[in-house]
Order: sequence, then C-alpha cells, then structure tokens
Amino acid sequence: MTDSPAEHCGRDLQRLDPDRWLSALFAPDARRPALFALYAFNSEIARARESVSQPMIGQIRLQWWREAWEGIRAGSPRQHPVVLALNEHCRDLDMDTVFALIDARERDMEEQPFANLPALKAYAEATSVPLMKLAVQCLGSTADEAMLRAAGTAYALTGILRAMPHLLMRQRVMLPADLLAAQGLTPEAIYQTECGPAIRPAMMAVAAEAAELLQAARRYRTARAALPAVLPAALVGLYLRALKHSDYDPLVAETRVTPLARQMRLLWASLRGRI
Repeated sequence: MTDSPAEHCGRDLQRLDPDRWLSALFAPDARRPALFALYAFNSEIARARESVSQPMIGQIRLQWWREAWEGIRAGSPRQHPVVLALNEHCRDLDMDTVFALIDARERDMEEQPFANLPALKAYAEATSVPLMKLAVQCLGSTADEAMLRAAGTAYALTGILRAMPHLLMRQRVMLPADLLAAQGLTPEAIYQTECGPAIRPAMMAVAAEAAELLQAARRYRTARAALPAVLPAALVGLYLRALKHSDYDPLVAETRVTPLARQMRLLWASLRGRI
C-alpha cells in the first residue's frame, strides 16, 4: 500500500529529525500529519547547504521552496511529496512566517563565521522560532511569544553544539569568531588541526546561553494543545548535561543520550505540561 504524502514525511522525519518526529507523536492524531509535513519542509531547507556543492545551488533550492509555497497558495502544488503534504495539511499557515523561515536559511550559504555570540543567537532564533510558531498554528493553538523565542533559540543553540563534529567535517565553523580568537584560534584552525580542548571555552559559552534561555522559557506555562510544538526544547537540559559530563566533547555526549532517555524526557514533560 502506497504511503500518503504525510506518511512519507513522517518516515523521512524519523530518520532526519528524530527529536521533532518524537515530539509530533504527542500531538492528536488529526494534527500529527500537519506537523510531519511542516517538519519535513524544515528539514529540506535546513539541508539546502549541505546537500549541494556550491552555495549558489543552495540558494536556488531555497528559491524552489519559495515558489513551491506560492504554488500552494495559488492552488497548484508541485508534485513533490513534501509539497503535497503541505498543500493538504498546512496550506493555511501564515505565509510571512513561512517565508521568514526560508529567508533565515540564506545565512547558511555564507562562508563568513558569526562575529560573536549575539550574532549566533540571532541566527538560532531566526531558524528555529518561526518553526515553533508554525507548529503551534498546526496544532490550532496559541503560545506566548517570549516563551517561543526562548525555547526555540535554546533548542537551536544546543543543536549547533551537538552538530559540531558534522559541521567541522564540512568545514563549517559555527562557533563565534571572537570566542575562538580569545583562545588564539582562527576559524580555519578549527577544522585543520586537532583543537578539541581549545574550543571548550567557546562551547561552554554557547551552552551557558542555551541554559539561560531554557530557564527563561520554563517560567511560562504552555497551553496543553500547544505543548507538542515546544516539546523539542524539553530535551535541551538533557543534551546540555551530557555535553558538560563529557567535557564538551559532542561525540562522547551523543553516546550518553539514549533513545530511551529522549522518549522518557518527552513523556515526563508531556505529563507535567511543561518543558
């Protein structure tokens, strides 16, 4: 039996973005396909840079997605499984927020590293918070803007730390240049030499910012209906503790967080109604 477009999205999402896939499972059955479609779309634009050989081609891919959404709005969706799923389940989402999410990924096509932590934080917010807003819309609910900003940014910053080995293999330096310079490092030195201990202060600074944002997000209560949209942020504390206990070695930290630990943390947050 052939999968529906939303089922196709869910299957790919389980492999590409397991945190959001797990979080979507806590949504009501009727709302889950919309989250699968939305998150699959986000995965597509988040991988626009790494799936091509030249930044310009990545920009073309982002433009393809802008035009795909225009087609959805015009009632003529492109024949792509994610687009078809979006057309069926997400066509009423706020288009300004959708395009803001795509626009934020233009930064991925630039070679210049982030100058400082505020610049990295702004990028994390731009690439994560609109997605949480759209997920809340998919659930037919509302959430506090400040809570979404803190939760989404904390999750994105933590994700950057966790992805550091993968990013460095592709010669992408996401740590702020000023924090690296304080350790006598240039961005190029990060992926050209073995400098794990030297980048720990920069990793710790980003982790501290994520932890502070998580605490800010936890000061707010989330409507039960909106909770699945912010559940990924419930994993931030788990990931940050693993990083700390592994001396900020992302490869070691990943082995400390088992799939079962993720599932139990999300279940506990869902039962409590708080991240």
